[in-house]
Amino acid sequence: MTWAFQNNRVTVVVRQLTGAIARRIVAWSRLGDELKKGDRFGMIRFGSRTEIYLPLTATVLVKVGDHVSAGSTIIARLSKQ
Repeated sequence: MTWAFQNNRVTVVVRQLTGAIARRIVAWSRLGDELKKGDRFGMIRFGSRTEIYLPLTATVLVKVGDHVSAGSTIIARLSKQ
């Protein structure tokens, strides 16, 4: 499942990828929905991974091995441009 979040400054793409055995992604958001900071838009049941594609100007605040929590961990800061 792939989402693209867009505002007047930036587009951020999020991909949720399921594992080989448990292929279950639940999407709560639909095309055109307006989300606010911290809103949940979907989840992966039984886990796997999430990829986030940020602009090159973003400052990444997490590093490999960090534990992140949905809706509360700040992953990156976007430039003011």
